[in-house]
Amino acid sequence: MNAPTGPGLSLAARSRFLRRASGFLFGTPAPRAVPERVRKAIAADQRSSEILVCLAQFGAIAFFGGFYALTPKAFPPSVPFEPVPAALAAYTIVTALRLWLALRGRLTPLWLGASVVIDIAVLMVTIWSFHLQYQQPATIYLKAPTLLYVFILIALRTMRFEAVYVLLAGLAAVIGWCALIVYAVAAPGGMRVTHDFVAYMTSHAVLIGAEVDKLLSIAAVTAVLAIAIVRARRLLVRAATEAHAASELSRFFAPEVAGEIRLADTALRPGDATMREAAAMMIDLRGFTRLSARLDPVETLALLSEYQRRMVAAIRAHGGSIDKYLGDGILATFGAVRPSPSCAADALRALVAVTRAAEAWSRERIDAGEDPASIGTGVAIGPMLFGVTGDASRLEFTVIGDPVNLAAKLEKHCKAVGRPALASAATLDLAIAQGFEAGEMFERLPPAMVSGVSAPLRLVALRSASG
Repeated sequence: MNAPTGPGLSLAARSRFLRRASGFLFGTPAPRAVPERVRKAIAADQRSSEILVCLAQFGAIAFFGGFYALTPKAFPPSVPFEPVPAALAAYTIVTALRLWLALRGRLTPLWLGASVVIDIAVLMVTIWSFHLQYQQPATIYLKAPTLLYVFILIALRTMRFEAVYVLLAGLAAVIGWCALIVYAVAAPGGMRVTHDFVAYMTSHAVLIGAEVDKLLSIAAVTAVLAIAIVRARRLLVRAATEAHAASELSRFFAPEVAGEIRLADTALRPGDATMREAAAMMIDLRGFTRLSARLDPVETLALLSEYQRRMVAAIRAHGGSIDKYLGDGILATFGAVRPSPSCAADALRALVAVTRAAEAWSRERIDAGEDPASIGTGVAIGPMLFGVTGDASRLEFTVIGDPVNLAAKLEKHCKAVGRPALASAATLDLAIAQGFEAGEMFERLPPAMVSGVSAPLRLVALRSASG
C-alpha cells in the first residue's frame, strides 16, 4: 500500500526542494499578476536605461578615439590596415542606430539582442586584427589586455534589469574568444601549445590553461551578474507592484493618515491611539434624499463626487483631514492626525470656506437650471482620541471624543435655528486666541438646548461667509 505513494511523495519533496533552492538563489518570485501600469513603468525605465547605455558607449568611443589619436603608434608606419579606427566607426554606427531606436521606442528584443552580439563581435574582430596590424603570429592577440573591455560590455547590459541580455553578452564573448583561440592554434604556422607559464609569457606559445582561465572568468562574471539581475528584477517588480498598490490604497485615506501609516516604526495594532486637542467638523448636504430621488445611480454618484470635491478642497486648504465620508456627510478634523497649534482657527477658516464653496456651487446649479444645493456644518473643539480601531484583518484610523459627537449634533441643530453653520463658543474663543479674525462673520447666540446634550450650550452662528 505504501509503494504507490512513495514516488509521489518523493516527487513532491524534490519539487519543494527545487522551489526553495530557486528562491534562495534567485530571490522571492515576483507576483504573477502585475498591474499594466507597473509593466509600463518598468518598460519606460528600461527604455531610459538603454538610452543611458548608448550614451555611456558614446562616451567610451570618444575617450578611446581621442586616446588612440593622441598616443604614439607601436606598429610599423607601413602597415596597410589600422583596425581601431574601423572598429570605432562600426561601433559608432551600431550605437547610433540603437540610440535612435531607443529614443523612438522601437528597440525590439530582436534588435537589442543583435546589437549585444554585434558589440561583442566588434571587440573580438578588433582583437583578432592585432596580429595583422603588428604583422605578428596570431597568438599575439591572445595576450592583448583589450579583452578586459568585454567585462564593460557585459556590465552595461545589467542596466536593463533583464538577465537574458547579460547572458547573451557573456555567451557571445565566450564563443568569440573560443573562436580566437582555435584560430590562433590552427592558423598556418600555428604556434605550439605549452604548459610552461614563463614560455607562454616570453614566446608565441599558447597556454591553454591561461585561456581557460579567461573563459571561466567571463562565464563566472556573466553568471554572477545574471543571478544578481534576476534577484534585482524580482525585487523591482515586487517593489513597483507594492508601491502601485500603496499609491492606490493611500487614496482611500487622508494624506496625513497615509503618511502616518508609511512612517510607522512598528506594525499598527488595534488600540494604538493618541489623545490630542483638536477640532471636529461635520458637514451634511441638505436635501440629498430629495435630490437623489430624481437621479439615477450614476447621476447620484456624480452629485456626491462634485459636492465632496468642493468641500474637501476647502477643508484641506486650511489644514483639515478627512476622517470619513458618511453618505452625504463628511467628518473632518483639525489637529487630530497631526498636532496643530492653530486647530481652532483652522477649523473656523475652513467653516467659512466650505460655506462659500457651497454657496458658489448652489449658484452654479441654479444658473444651469438645476435644483439649488445647501449644506449644514457643525464645529466643536476639545480633547480627541486619534488611533486605530478594528481587528487584525481590517484596521481603520478614526477619531473618538466629545467634539466629534458635538459637531454632529450642531450640524443637525443648524436646521432648528435656520443657520448654515454653527460652532461652540469655546471654538471661536480659542480660534481668536490663535489669531483668527472673526470680524462680524459670527454671531453669538443665547445659551440653547441642543438635542442629545443635557445642558444649555453657548453657540456661535456664521452670519456671513463673505465677510
